[in-house]
Amino acid sequence: MNKVYLIGNLTRDPELSETSTGVAFCRFSIAVNRAFAGVDGTREADFFNITVWRNQAENCGKYLKKGSKVAIVGSLQNRTYDDKDGNRRTVTDIVASEVEFLSTGGQRENGEIAPVKKEQLQLEEVENDDNLPF
Repeated sequence: MNKVYLIGNLTRDPELSETSTGVAFCRFSIAVNRAFAGVDGTREADFFNITVWRNQAENCGKYLKKGSKVAIVGSLQNRTYDDKDGNRRTVTDIVASEVEFLSTGGQRENGEIAPVKKEQLQLEEVENDDNLPF
């Protein structure tokens, strides 16, 4: 079984691209805080490269940005390539099958929640609630 679950924040803006056959893909990286603090009391983070495909890739490229909080469900995948010096390199990526956007629409880049205007909180008046399912 090859399944990974991660929650973290994007470390850079996503890069949306497409293959030569026109299939959309999006790459970004996330930082995931470790569950424990180090000896000095600071919590370290691990960094993971994420690849998303097709419609979900387009949504990620459109709506995510550096600092966005996401939940990822995916699998580990190794790929190899030759670097500019001719050395063979192996990279482990997470190929996401699911990406859930956890940042709120009003979230600022520094992670704070923007104040919600009073008019955004008002609900529509319901004249006749007999047809509501609850």
